[in-house]
Amino acid sequence: MMRGDEIWVRRTARAATWLTRLRGLLGCRALGPDAALLIERCGAVHTVGMRFAIDLVFLDRAWQVTRVVQNVPPGRLMVGGGWRAARVLESEAGCLDVAALRIGEALTWRPDAAEPGACETVA
Repeated sequence: MMRGDEIWVRRTARAATWLTRLRGLLGCRALGPDAALLIERCGAVHTVGMRFAIDLVFLDRAWQVTRVVQNVPPGRLMVGGGWRAARVLESEAGCLDVAALRIGEALTWRPDAAEPGACETVA
């Protein structure tokens, strides 16, 4: 995931199918630093069944930040990104500097900058 001309998140897994969006980060022990999950066609998330707190960056269709929510604990029923949110970037709480993002700032998805397997799954 790019922020301006620089790589902002080095390992970004992308959930674009119905099944991968449904699964999200369920079953993950951790993401760790410099890793995130990008969920397409998603305007709200829950953290029921999660094992760790997450930071959320909601993006519109033009990849502009619509809302940033920090340190969402496990067990939340829903966190919405607003009516313009079309996708969300989920990261382990505190591992990315999401507080530095500005509403309206554009991020860019670059598959060549991504490394699959951002999630450490439960055995």
